[in-house]
Amino acid sequence: MQETSKFSVPGTSLFDGDMAMKGYALNKMCFSFNDAANRQAFVAEEAGYCQRFGLNEAQCRVVRERDVLGLLAAGGNVYYLAKFAGILGLDVQDLGALQTGMSKEAFKQMLVEAGK
Repeated sequence: MQETSKFSVPGTSLFDGDMAMKGYALNKMCFSFNDAANRQAFVAEEAGYCQRFGLNEAQCRVVRERDVLGLLAAGGNVYYLAKFAGILGLDVQDLGALQTGMSKEAFKQMLVEAGK
């Protein structure tokens, strides 16, 4: 669902209570990546790690495909997904660029301009 308020950001969707419930298992798994041993366990046995946290098939698929926009649509919260993105070598600005369809440099410039 595309948010349409005056506070909307292109490419983003509203993370509300329904999305929080939908993405609970996914976000819980991503939170676990705060621990280096958990990141290593995920890399070693990704499918089993996802199963351990109870991800549904759609969530497992977007994890396998490294589909960041799909992870957001599956209920992922960008702050928790940043932990997963770190395993992939991405940062929060990379995620913002993916969400908006911009290059990372264009996304960073948009943030600079918005802060003026």
